[in-house]
Amino acid sequence: MLKRRLKVHALFQAALVAARVTPIVLVAGFAAHADAASASGSASSSASYPASHPAYTQTNAPANKPAVAAKPVIIVLGDSLSAEYGLPRDTGWVQLMRQRLADQRLDYSVANASISGDTTSGGRARLPVLLERLKPAIVIVELGANDALRGVPLSTTEDNLRTIIEQSQQAHAKVVLVGMYVPPNYGPDYTQKFHGMYGTLSSELHVPLVPFLLAGIESKPDMFQADQIHPTQQAQPVLLDNVWPALKPLLHTSSTR
Repeated sequence: MLKRRLKVHALFQAALVAARVTPIVLVAGFAAHADAASASGSASSSASYPASHPAYTQTNAPANKPAVAAKPVIIVLGDSLSAEYGLPRDTGWVQLMRQRLADQRLDYSVANASISGDTTSGGRARLPVLLERLKPAIVIVELGANDALRGVPLSTTEDNLRTIIEQSQQAHAKVVLVGMYVPPNYGPDYTQKFHGMYGTLSSELHVPLVPFLLAGIESKPDMFQADQIHPTQQAQPVLLDNVWPALKPLLHTSSTR
């Protein structure tokens, strides 16, 4: 089965090169778009937000009325798995998280700062501006898979993730770290060390861990798009359910709604 997948993958890559399309790497259930951090992604994947974004809203209440406090912000710093790659707008797990927060009277604004193809280096470079502009209460970090696809040394990936977490904590944000796997053809030693990196960071920096974003769908081809890499719209509730147990304890219920 693995040989067959690798053969199909090779043919797929050749077709992409012929069509001058950015290559997508890996077998189903394991990673993301292997594009540069400047890839366009979906319409919702941009890290730039309009001045009207809830996170930027300033209250100009009359002097005789108390100002309404801005909602605390959750930033999702991720790649194509969080950027609604190949999905209709507002159908990804991040949007479903917005809906669940509202349904459970958890008064947060969610800023999806995910970009298709992003790496830990890209996320690290973008984070300071996001922290300064959005002042988040929580940062969900879903990065690392594209590092593996590009052959980035594990030490570099770990250092980038560590810096992302520490900078978020220094900005008084809580952090949720989302783990990933790489496929078995990378070799058992690398596969184990890559996944173990997330657990090590979670333990050392005292942040909750989502063991595997794609848990529960990784062996279900019908839960992936035609590329057999990116989850379908039907799979998005599963991704949210994987993130929620790590996120929920960090949230507080609004008493004003």
